Amino acid sequence: MKLFNLIFCTVILCVFSCKTKTETPKLVTNKTDYNQYLQNKNNEILDAAQQDYIFWEKKLEKAPNQFPYLAKVAASQSLLFSETGKIEYLIDAERKLIAANKATNYSNSGYLRALARNHISQHKFKEALKLLEKAEVHGDRLASTQKMLFDVHLELGNLAEAQQYLNKIENYKDFDFLIRLSKWSDHNGDLDKAILYLEKATDMAEANKNKGLMQWSYTNLADYYGHAGRLEDSYSHYLKALALNPNDAYAKKGIAWIAYSHEKNTEEALRILNSITKNYHAPDYHLLKAEIADFTDDINLKEREIALYKKAMGNTLYGNMYNKYNILLLAENKAKTAEALKIAYHEIENRPTAQSYDLLAWTHYNHGNLREALSIMENHVAGHTSEPEVLYHMAEIYKASGKLNKAKDIKEELLKSSFELGPLTTETIKNI
Repeated sequence: MKLFNLIFCTVILCVFSCKTKTETPKLVTNKTDYNQYLQNKNNEILDAAQQDYIFWEKKLEKAPNQFPYLAKVAASQSLLFSETGKIEYLIDAERKLIAANKATNYSNSGYLRALARNHISQHKFKEALKLLEKAEVHGDRLASTQKMLFDVHLELGNLAEAQQYLNKIENYKDFDFLIRLSKWSDHNGDLDKAILYLEKATDMAEANKNKGLMQWSYTNLADYYGHAGRLEDSYSHYLKALALNPNDAYAKKGIAWIAYSHEKNTEEALRILNSITKNYHAPDYHLLKAEIADFTDDINLKEREIALYKKAMGNTLYGNMYNKYNILLLAENKAKTAEALKIAYHEIENRPTAQSYDLLAWTHYNHGNLREALSIMENHVAGHTSEPEVLYHMAEIYKASGKLNKAKDIKEELLKSSFELGPLTTETIKNI
């Protein structure tokens, strides 16, 4: 049985089981570096957000017609969501922002951007685009709107439009431009430039002593370093993020992935993840635990974690946020592939990117529609992305279709991404 999992912000892979450990890897992590963060009981950011939320809620209760208070409450709730992973905060923030926009007849660009940002978090990209187009017409703080328009067009696969907006905001002395240029470079498969531009942005954040931007930069730079095989640099930057925010769940997850994928230290990886999920409630952590359990042949733990994920998915507030996970999890079950196909077509309607078409192709492949899977891969995916997850699916479909030379060419590239893909998928790739 195969299992899919999000590696960092967005990589989910279907894998077969092969548990053989062939060599002892060089250790990167050291628990004495991060134990203090796993045992940390205080969350200053969360406490401040809660106090801020209570303050503005009371103000709103006394003056319900003061729509600026709605935006203040929503900002607190958005931060609460970021710190806890509780979807209820994000959805209630959306309600407040909708009310604020209605009160201003959708004429305040700041409120429009705030609601668009919320919709992006919910993967409502088309809705976010409409809001940002309205904000663009209003024109105030236009550069801020154009930056977000780049983000949304890239998420939707509108590459020509994304490049146009990137050109409009070009300023190599601007942090926001550099992080988007980095993202654009990564999208185009140029990891070296992606790292270079993000390093420059990080230098700016450090020079300005902006802790929020520093924390964000450190975790994203750690991801890129991991993709490039620079695991010591990746690890050190996750630690830098934790030094700023000891409750940074994403940074802890990154360290857990190094312990699992590189060091094969599954016990330590699970210890780290268990410390996170005591207070952080994102469903995908259950899938990562399940993958680790699969690697160690702990069937009971695997089934328990998948069951916890499915239970979380019973909350309809998540909407489309976990469609990718759900598609791949359903696609591994022959009895559920028809359901997976339905969600895959819905995902393409919402977000017609190469990655979405890959999900559709992979589901058709698992459903037994090999010809359809190959057609989708060749017409909508090949040449449009260099993501290892997608290339793995492509190689499997090529192999099943008798296109062995193409499959082997991709195999060579995939083996260079073994850390990013994880040990289970790497063993599967060796058999392509």
